[in-house]
Amino acid sequence: MLKRLNIRNYALIDRMEIEFSERLTIITGETGAGKSILLGALGLVMGERADTKIFYNDQEKCVVEAWFDVAKYELRDFFTENELDYDDEVIIRRELSPAGKSRSFVNDTPANNQVLKRLTEALVDLHQQFDVLDIHNVNFQLRMIDALADNGPLLQNYQRDYRQYQADRRQLADLTERSANIAKEMDFLRFQYTELEQACLLAGEQEELEADLNRLTNAEDIKRAYGAAYTLLNDGEHDIVSQMQELGRSLAQTRNVSSDLNTLSERLDTLLIELQDIAKECARISEHTEYSPERIVEIQERLNVLYKLEKKHNVSTVSDLLEIQSGLEEQLAGFSDLSGQISRLERKIAEQEQKLRGQARMLSERRKIVPKPFEEKVHSMLAQLSMPHARLKVDIQETENLTATGCDDVQFLFASNVGSRFLPIKDVASGGELSRLTLCTKSLVADAIPLPTLIFDEIDTGVSGDVSLKMGLILEELSKRHQVVSITHTPQIAARADKHYFAYKQVANDRTITHIRALETDDRVKALAVMLSGNPPSEAALATARELMMS
Repeated sequence: MLKRLNIRNYALIDRMEIEFSERLTIITGETGAGKSILLGALGLVMGERADTKIFYNDQEKCVVEAWFDVAKYELRDFFTENELDYDDEVIIRRELSPAGKSRSFVNDTPANNQVLKRLTEALVDLHQQFDVLDIHNVNFQLRMIDALADNGPLLQNYQRDYRQYQADRRQLADLTERSANIAKEMDFLRFQYTELEQACLLAGEQEELEADLNRLTNAEDIKRAYGAAYTLLNDGEHDIVSQMQELGRSLAQTRNVSSDLNTLSERLDTLLIELQDIAKECARISEHTEYSPERIVEIQERLNVLYKLEKKHNVSTVSDLLEIQSGLEEQLAGFSDLSGQISRLERKIAEQEQKLRGQARMLSERRKIVPKPFEEKVHSMLAQLSMPHARLKVDIQETENLTATGCDDVQFLFASNVGSRFLPIKDVASGGELSRLTLCTKSLVADAIPLPTLIFDEIDTGVSGDVSLKMGLILEELSKRHQVVSITHTPQIAARADKHYFAYKQVANDRTITHIRALETDDRVKALAVMLSGNPPSEAALATARELMMS
């Protein structure tokens, strides 16, 4: 519920404060006094964009504050989600500087305009004659039908699933595009990987092969050299091992004479053992070294394969090739996983669509119950408002496409006279007809759509005195269940006020200023009488005004 509105330095307003009734607040005033300026100021705290020409004094900032009582409206989760301090009384403040900077606050916590819009959408329904979110808008029409069908919980579940469905479809489109873009690249990577895999690469293989090739190409020299070495060491007439053995026996006779001699003899023994081992190794190398042209060709062919791959990939070792092979394997695995993701996502989306279509059918079935009783009530109210032949038709058409609201196209069709064709409201309803139709429909769905405060700006446009009287009664009845604020130019509606404000202009210091004041009983009678007959009012107008207030 809107409790108070405080405005500073906005349009023709220097300073203004308004307190609202819990039921019906009426605002009347002189033509051009700035009654609708109040709604412009309220729009600022509702997150609307600001005009740079709004300043009454372009040297000071503009400030608009609105106080709301939200104790009954279960908004704690919204405040928690948006990191705002919750209180049963919420103060929304919008500040605009002459330099064009805008700041918004909810309970003194900074907030952006989107937060203001979402919060105030739950608090205020603002009807203006050409408001795009009004009765002639098909989205608002569908919202009305869903409210009357009590589709809230079902629609909420559907829309949650639909958002996930849409997100998954976008992801599938992205993955499919990625898959198409990299398909050719994957073919080339797969060829490279297969080539390396078929090469059966082994770490250290190249070094071993190069060493083997070197030995094989020098086999004859190795065999001759190591055979000669063995003979010289251990198989000749005066081989070195035999001479060392003889030397050892000679020195052994004196090894016990002193420690120095013993140490020298031990060193000779060690040297002899090493020479014998070297001789055996030379014999083994000479014996096992064989020249093999076949093995040389085999090694050269294998090395050519390795060298070719290294040159192709611009590396110098088999280890580098193995790293490249591993990287290619990971890339191919990633592509395979991408294909798997696409398949899994396609299955998931198909299941989601089946579920959504089932939910959409349930929504549609509930919606189709609403039109007949709703149309009958609207017709009855329109008859009270001097439109006895006007007819409203709720046209519900099922479609194949899933949307955020299901599979239904809902449109209100209107015929104002007997024999007239039913056409969309926006194409046929005049200003007065639209005002009456809006009041009828909103009064019928106000309990179903949780709107604490309903604000009507000149809802009586284009209607006569008798119709205005009945509209006033409807507003009065509506205000028993909802807070209602109405800007009006007809006394029949103004007479129904629980609180009545009068907007007027004054000139001071060569400036026009808009003021507003609350009217008490006598002032109200005079204001209504002026609206009936002019200023000054006649005695008859004063009597009629008193009668209107008492009726």
